[in-house]
Parts: sequence; structure tokens; C-alpha cells
Amino acid sequence: MKKIFSYALAYKSSAIIALLLMLIELAVELVQPLLMAHIIDEGIIKENYTVVSIWGGVLIGLSLLAFTAGITNSFFAANVSQGVGFDLRRDLFKKVQAFTNENFQSYSTPNLVTRMTNDVIQIQNLVLMLMRIALRAPLFIVFALVMAFTVNVTLALILVAAVPVLGGFLFWILLKGVKLFKGVQSRLDGVNTVIRENLSGIRLIKGFNRGDYEEERFQEVNTSLTVKNKRALWLMEVAMPVIMLGMNIVILVLLFTGAVQLNMGGAQAGEVVAVINYATRIMFTFSIFSFLIMVFSRGNASANRISEVLEEQTPSFLAAEAGRDLNVSGNVTFENVAFYREHSEVLKDISFRVKAGETVGILGETGSGKTSLLHLLPRLVEKNKGSILFDEIDIERINIKSLRRQISLVPQDIHLFSGSVKENIAWGKEHADEQEIIEAAKQAEIHSFITSLPNGYETILGQKGVTFSGGQKQRLSIARALVRDPKILILDDSTSALDAHTEARLLQTLKQRNCTIFMVAQKISSLRAADQILVIQKGSLLAKGDHHYLLSSSPYYRQVYQSQQEEVM
Repeated sequence: MKKIFSYALAYKSSAIIALLLMLIELAVELVQPLLMAHIIDEGIIKENYTVVSIWGGVLIGLSLLAFTAGITNSFFAANVSQGVGFDLRRDLFKKVQAFTNENFQSYSTPNLVTRMTNDVIQIQNLVLMLMRIALRAPLFIVFALVMAFTVNVTLALILVAAVPVLGGFLFWILLKGVKLFKGVQSRLDGVNTVIRENLSGIRLIKGFNRGDYEEERFQEVNTSLTVKNKRALWLMEVAMPVIMLGMNIVILVLLFTGAVQLNMGGAQAGEVVAVINYATRIMFTFSIFSFLIMVFSRGNASANRISEVLEEQTPSFLAAEAGRDLNVSGNVTFENVAFYREHSEVLKDISFRVKAGETVGILGETGSGKTSLLHLLPRLVEKNKGSILFDEIDIERINIKSLRRQISLVPQDIHLFSGSVKENIAWGKEHADEQEIIEAAKQAEIHSFITSLPNGYETILGQKGVTFSGGQKQRLSIARALVRDPKILILDDSTSALDAHTEARLLQTLKQRNCTIFMVAQKISSLRAADQILVIQKGSLLAKGDHHYLLSSSPYYRQVYQSQQEEVM
């Protein structure tokens, strides 16, 4: 919570003004019962209507002052809360942008979305309530008790005896509420997970006729969230009636004691009214506490969840500004490189050398470590042992941003962004002009298809490009990678959905580009023209060389080639 509230320091001017205005409201609220007592004792009872008029006017004036202070306080409090929310979302987004694969294994996408939206909203509500009433409420209770003593000690003692009991009950509610609302946020993550999976996989669900199963699955997580939320809200709702009952009993005792003192001459009517007024306002303040407890419980749970993300260790982020800028030529060297994931060795003692402009094919079984090897190049994951060199300079001495600007990655899972075809291609290069976009599309063998669309390059893509086929998505993603004119191009099984003729033309075009190409493929026909092919098996480099060399020297490569030839026949 301390880390979250540190964000309010950026808006300390607005916060200080809001708190000062809150204190004005508090002072007026504390003085009002005393003025009412004075009007009753010196004006109404003594039938001195001059006193009633003068002090009544003062009371109205102070009420207007409190009203103005409250309205202005709301403005500055909102400025602080919205500013804190803006800064939190900004920093959370920036932090998540720096996450490595290891970080993403700890947080699901729906979980992160909930933290950046719902949890931030809870923090905004908490900050707003603190600026408006959360600090005023306890201060009013303390000072109201002090003011009551200045009016009538006997009646004040009754209030002093009751307030700690009711306060202790509210504190117990607070402790229970924090735990319950933490569970509510966790179950909300579960609901968001199911919703996201259903929206992204709706075709698969329909294709397998699993709609009923998914409805039951959603019903289960939705019911769990509802039950937990009800339990938390019931606890909050119980607080209000209990507090009201307790304070009404206190007010009855005050009325009885006050009546006795009036008959015995130990108190004036105005004094009794003033203390009853303080008691009534304390009761109202306690009722506000039940709402504040709910806000604090939600806010505290959300603050802890947000802090977890902000404090997550992200090695790439920590090193993002380190190292020197370097214009790489495309020479890449791996020297005894190893990579671990969760104590499992994914890559073992990998060594090879690539010259600038060469095409490197990577072949291996599923799970052999091909994608992990590619992700080491732009430092999407970090090696554990060995050295990776670009132009004989260690990768750790090169600025990450500088390195990534010169590398284009086309991943296995193609992701297209909302917007037009043109915007998706230009996403690879922020200031790409129209000619660069068209040239990249031509090289990716997608230009003719784009021009056949009703709006050409201005055609708006559906969600994740659902209106495009798998091959069209792959070619569009390749165009996005080519438009930035990379020195190193990484194709992670990115031509699997293309027909043989289109793939052959694309590979021939790529071969003519002045860049180093790393290409994962399942078909040897896609790799046979590569300058060298790396054969990966269970994380180890089994063999390397060109197609003809591997056919003669690698039994495994030869076996895979023969099996694929038989499939073609």
C-alpha cells in the first residue's frame, strides 16, 4: 500500500488543498452543534430573537462555507485520484512490456488485464475517499468527543464508553473484509480467463460443439465469484445495522440522562441538544465507516496485487538502457550457449557461427528448443551460460533497444492488430511511407491479395484478422517484418500455412535480401536452400551443415528427409 500511495506525491499540491478544504468542512461540522446550543439557550428559551437571527445567520453562512469547501474539495480530490490511476496504468503497462517469458508464466493475460483495469479503479476509489471523507470521519469522532466534554462531562462520558466498542467492531469487520475482497479479485481473474478463452476460441468451440460445456464452465466460475462477492458484501451490510442499533441505544441513554439532568438543573436544554447532535453525527460517521471499510478492503487487496506486478523482477527491463548502440552487419556466433527454464535445461552447449547475409535453417522435433534458440537473439529470453556475439561483440554489451531495432521476428502465433492492413504492415516501422509498405507487401507475396480487397490497403481487419486465412496472416506478418529492412530476420515456422509454390517464391525473394535469416520449418523442402541447417534434438545441436552435407553425414536428417519424400509420393 505504501508504494501505491507514493504515486500521490506527484499531486501533493492538489492533495494538500483537498485536505485543507476537508478540514474546513470538519471545523464547521464541529462548531454547528455549539451554535445550535447557543441559539436554543440564549435565543429561543429566553425569547431573544435578535440572538436567533444573528447566530442563525452565522450558522447559515458557515453551512455555505462548508458546502463550497466540499464542492471544491471534490474537484481537487478527483484530480489526485484520476492522476494516480493514470500513472499506475502507465507504469503497469510499461512494466508488462518489459516482462520476459518467465514473468508471463506467473501472470495470465486476464489476470494482468484485471490488475490494470479493475484493480486500478479500486485504488482510484480509495484515494478519492481518503481525500473526501476517510480522513475526516475518524477526526470528526475524536474531536466530537472532545467538544462534547466542553459541553457536558456526564453526557460526554457515555459517548466515550460507547465509541471504542463500536470502533473495535468495525476494525474486526475491516480485517475480515480485506481477506474476503482479496478472494473476490482472485475469482474475478477466473471469470476474465474463461471469457477471454471463449472469445478467442469461439470457432473451435462451435466446431467441436462444446458450447454447453463452456456454458457450464462459465457458470461455475461466475457462481464462485457471486458467492464470494455476496459473502463480502453481506459482511459489509451487517456492519451498518449493528452500528445503528448501538448508537440508537446510546442516544436513548443520552436522552434519559439528559432529561434527568434537566429536571435536576444539572444541564441546559441547549447542552443536551448539542451532545445529542454530536452523538447523531458520530452515528452517521460510523455508518460511513462501513462503506469506507468496503472501499479500503477492495483497495488494499488491489494495491497488493498491483505492487506484485510493479515489483516483479524483469532482467531485460533492468538492462534495457545498458550497453552501447551498435549497427550490426548480421554476423552471429553462439559459443557453448545453454538456456534453462524452471530448472529444466532447454538448450545445451549450442555452438555455431553465421556470416552476414547467410540463411540458417533450423530443424527439430516439437519441444526440441528451436523457438527458445531464436528468442535468445533479441533477448526475449536470457541465456544462462555461454556467449552470443554479434560482429564479435558480446550481446550483453549491446543496448537492447538498439539490437531489437535491427531484428525482425515473425513468431509462430501470428498476431494482427486492430486497424487497417496498411497500419498493420507499417506497425513494423513507425514512419514507413506508402512505397515502403507496398514494396514489403510485394516481397511477402501478399500485395496482389491486398489490392483485390474492396478497400485495398485501407481494409479494416477483423479481431485478430479473423477474415484472413492462415497463409494470408503469415504473409502479412512477414511484410510487417520486412518493412523495417532488418539486418536479421527470424522466421519461426512462419511459412507453414503457405502452398509450395507461394513458399518457394517467397523464399527466393528473401534470399535476395541483404540480411541474415534464421528460419524454423518442419519441411526440409523449406530449408534445403539454406546456407547451413542446424539440427536440434532435445536441446542439443545434433548436426549442422548444408542440405547435401547433412544427407550424407546425419542419419537423423536423412531419416526425416526420406519420410517426407515418401509422404509427397
